[in-house]
Amino acid sequence: MPREPSIEGGEPAPIAAAVGSEVRRSVRRSDLKAVGEVRRELRELMRHRCRAEAADVAELLVTELVTNALVHTDHGAEVSASVRAARLRVEVRDFNPQRVRPFVPSADDGTHGRGLLLVEALADAWGVDPLALGRGKVVWFELDAGGPHT
Repeated sequence: MPREPSIEGGEPAPIAAAVGSEVRRSVRRSDLKAVGEVRRELRELMRHRCRAEAADVAELLVTELVTNALVHTDHGAEVSASVRAARLRVEVRDFNPQRVRPFVPSADDGTHGRGLLLVEALADAWGVDPLALGRGKVVWFELDAGGPHT
């Protein structure tokens, strides 16, 4: 059974668990290679439960959220994904209480700053929920994942 990571100054341990229609994973701070592993685990979760197009969108959006959490905070992140009644919900918890907002980057800003704009444009629903006592936030999105053959 995965153990809960330490919030007080510790980094989350690299754990992963897949139970039925759910995936949970902790990613260590600055472990950007783990982003690809999270994508693969999400794809596997969705493989027999969702349309391929929904899986493609979900992979893109989880990449953006996990990368943001690892690049913009001093701790790691916890990722959870579940499929219930053809609806995918992905949550990325980080340990920074600063609220995130999508913004339009300038033309010379390269590719930075577009992640939340993609989430806003492609997710059926999304949001940011602060955690109690300033211990971080959860950025989440939901997709109508349909069935694999719809």
